[in-house]
Amino acid sequence: MKQPTNYIYPAILTFEEGYEIAVTFPDLPGCATSGETEAEALLCAKEALGLHLFGMEQDGDIIPEPTSVKSLMEELDSNECISVIDVFMPSIRAAQENKSINRTVTLPAWLNAKALENNINFSQVLQTALIEKLNLK
Repeated sequence: MKQPTNYIYPAILTFEEGYEIAVTFPDLPGCATSGETEAEALLCAKEALGLHLFGMEQDGDIIPEPTSVKSLMEELDSNECISVIDVFMPSIRAAQENKSINRTVTLPAWLNAKALENNINFSQVLQTALIEKLNLK
């Protein structure tokens, strides 16, 4: 099944004196963030939404349809407003699938010392060896 290129969801920004601007997504429980300024809160909202939806895709969760902005407007408190957040998923998927992770490896001490003497990049050697071993060239 082809995954969507974009998702667009309404976010609720909550303004409380002395606190960061809170951002929640009514359709996605657990997806929340905040920022010191509106610009920062909206950037964080975009990142949080993309990562949350990526996780749902990976887990095979059903992604709900977004609630209409109009219906949410009727439920807002005086310190809240709505912003619509759009995420472009191909770049989020690529970033998550290509991010580096740390692995712990065990080597004999003499081999480690010899590699360090020769300024060997352990990560590069392991990547090259795995690509070759798995016939991924």
